[in-house]
Amino acid sequence: MNVAEAIKNRYSCRSYKADSVPEEKLKRVLEAARLAPSAHNEQECKFVVVRDDNKRREVAEAAGQGFIAEAPVIIAAVALEPEHIMRSGNPAYAIDLAIAVDHMTLQATEEGLGTCWIGAFSQEEVKKVLEVPEEYKVVALMPLGFPAEKGRPKSRKSLDEIISYDKF
Repeated sequence: MNVAEAIKNRYSCRSYKADSVPEEKLKRVLEAARLAPSAHNEQECKFVVVRDDNKRREVAEAAGQGFIAEAPVIIAAVALEPEHIMRSGNPAYAIDLAIAVDHMTLQATEEGLGTCWIGAFSQEEVKKVLEVPEEYKVVALMPLGFPAEKGRPKSRKSLDEIISYDKF
């Protein structure tokens, strides 16, 4: 599969088979995050891989999204320097982890795995469940596993609706 195919095929998977994710597939997904660019190449992040059944249920409860626990793996993307603001005024972690998580979603697609980018969860509860130190920030949760069903076709705006040239 090439990158364009992975981009087209990737979807938000909300139903997973109970099959475990083979270690070599998981490692390639995590390697994709490690290779992602970051501000000043600082890699101010950590990825918590959650495989334990009870922990996955607790994370799903903290997110208020039960389907997350169906996936045999949940990856929590954690910012280690949430106060780092770039000259643009944007927090570095938001951009760095968006790139890393997107790299993981595309590699997962290549591996025949499903993912769903989860941004809605209780920060405090997820930190408690995963024992994330207070000074860090959980940015995203990503269930990972073999899809139980096919994705639906995506509805997207046309390029004309989202692109402008030389000025807004």
